[in-house]
Amino acid sequence: MAKKGNRVQVILECTEHKTSGQPGTSRYISTKNKKNTPERLELKKFNPILKKYTVHKEIK
Repeated sequence: MAKKGNRVQVILECTEHKTSGQPGTSRYISTKNKKNTPERLELKKFNPILKKYTVHKEIK
């Protein structure tokens, strides 16, 4: 039987890439605990298109 918990998968998308005007997107998949962090997640991740670390925000 599978565990039932508060962990959900979320998609993180780069915020700087949209404003740069370059084609493509930088997205990552992560998990978070809905109970502990109800607000949207923000992490610094590597963007391979821009070749630098940028802020990635959770999208719905």
